[in-house]
Amino acid sequence: MNIAEIQKSTEQKMQKSLDALKHDYAKVRTGRAHVGLLDHITVDYYGTMVPLSQVAQVGLGDARTITVQPWEKKMVPVVEKAIRDSDLGLNPATSGDIVRVPMPLLTEQRRKELVKVVKHEGENAKVAVRNLRRDANHQVKELLKDKKITEDEERRSEDEIQKLTDKAIKDVDEVVRDKEKELMAV
Repeated sequence: MNIAEIQKSTEQKMQKSLDALKHDYAKVRTGRAHVGLLDHITVDYYGTMVPLSQVAQVGLGDARTITVQPWEKKMVPVVEKAIRDSDLGLNPATSGDIVRVPMPLLTEQRRKELVKVVKHEGENAKVAVRNLRRDANHQVKELLKDKKITEDEERRSEDEIQKLTDKAIKDVDEVVRDKEKELMAV
């Protein structure tokens, strides 16, 4: 493995940490409805657990309501139960063959709790990024120890890895700030 491969691999892993953080944030419920909220819900489809999006059309009724329209009429109660039993604390209501999922308003206290959760997740992402930096620097030091690179190349590489780390941490901070703003908006 050479320096360029180490840097490229580290950059990709840092991007994955950021993507994972964004994915986790999609589950954090704000007062507004968005279809990504139901992405992780699975339903029992003839004995097999499948993602909700594979048995129904998920859309927005309005800013505060998600609509779920199962493709098969007999899936309506199954979908409703799966949403009700999820960890999201939602209370779906069925009208005909459409399941409506209203978003309850968040209290000020709940918003503050969610902001704490968001900040904690952000810190975890930063720790992951720093661990990736440490691993990359360790790999570079191994190359130096094996006399595959010079000390100058090692120093330059560590500077580059630090730049990648700084950028990734800045991106994490930005995502955290945006989510915090979204949570506190009434």
